[in-house]
Amino acid sequence: MSAPLDQPSDIKPVHRKGSLLRTVRAVAWSLIGLRKGSEYQQDVEKLNPIHIIVVGLIAVFLLVMGLIGLVNWIV
Repeated sequence: MSAPLDQPSDIKPVHRKGSLLRTVRAVAWSLIGLRKGSEYQQDVEKLNPIHIIVVGLIAVFLLVMGLIGLVNWIV
């Protein structure tokens, strides 16, 4: 009989520590649509997904507010 596959109990979750500036840059480049595959891979390894979501929502909100302000200024 084969022995059951035991997983080590000392496996720890990955702690991703990325700076706020790096997160903002990643979100900005993603909104524009210009990203290198290697930079994307580095972002996946280093940035926290929750931070990306929060910065992305703030960026979209600022974009919409800027467009509304621009339209009101023109009209």
